[in-house]
Amino acid sequence: MKRAVGVILGLLLSCSFCALAFGQESQGLHPPPKVLVISREFVKPGHGGAVHERSESAFVQAMSKANWPVHYVAMNSLSGKNRSLFFTGYDSLEGWEKDTVGMMKNAALNSALDQAAVADGNLLDATDQAVFVYDDEMSLRAPVDIPRMRYMEIQVFRVKPGHGEEWEEAVKMVKAAYEKASPEAHWAMFHLVYGGTLGTYTVMTPLKSLADADAMMGSDPKFVQAMGEEGLKKLTELEAASVESRERNLFVFNPRMSYAPPDWVKADPDFWQPKATKTAAAGSKKSAAGAKPTTAP
Repeated sequence: MKRAVGVILGLLLSCSFCALAFGQESQGLHPPPKVLVISREFVKPGHGGAVHERSESAFVQAMSKANWPVHYVAMNSLSGKNRSLFFTGYDSLEGWEKDTVGMMKNAALNSALDQAAVADGNLLDATDQAVFVYDDEMSLRAPVDIPRMRYMEIQVFRVKPGHGEEWEEAVKMVKAAYEKASPEAHWAMFHLVYGGTLGTYTVMTPLKSLADADAMMGSDPKFVQAMGEEGLKKLTELEAASVESRERNLFVFNPRMSYAPPDWVKADPDFWQPKATKTAAAGSKKSAAGAKPTTAP
């Protein structure tokens, strides 16, 4: 019976406990951004780790010096191709536009970012960027305490053209079953609007530790019971009709490569502003003659 649930069961197992979020803090919980821009950097063999961190620090320092109001969070792959992801959240596509135009008009920041990009490019095989929009109807209890998460499981689903209705019905069934089976279950779903194949959905699952991943693997029986035999049969049929492919990978947050939001830093300063970063930032301020003090992210 477990195998019959297939891809959709993989979705719910990976989304049972956590959700991605970049919004404003509310009682320790952060809602997902309405628009999520994801930039990917595919790192050459032997050019990751501390080498890539040092290169990325130039971007963080440039953003910090400009005291730029829009922040981003970085993570590195633990599975699949060697790559780094950079997430930036916005309230709208217009917000993304204003951020981009504002950077272009800021000559000092634009110059610093260009210089950093040249150096960073020597470490990379390729880059790309995609834009996703949050789907509230396909999400469940999405806000979480994201600053205290350490890992991110990401699944990408590609829905067959013309079969969006079956996909939506399948997700609604999963959502209803988890509302019944687990009061703690929650997830955030995004769909791609630019930068890839339309009909692409991504599910973000932040984890405090990999023990959370172990716990997710044990949630199968409760879901199966909530669905019932007829429900599982229908879900399997909807999956076969709508889902073309699924990919699942694990990433780890990297605070040294992130220009983290101030409320994230405040919530967990030891992680998001590690001592090495603080020391480096202090040194750069001292060496910058005439530079005005800036607020670290």
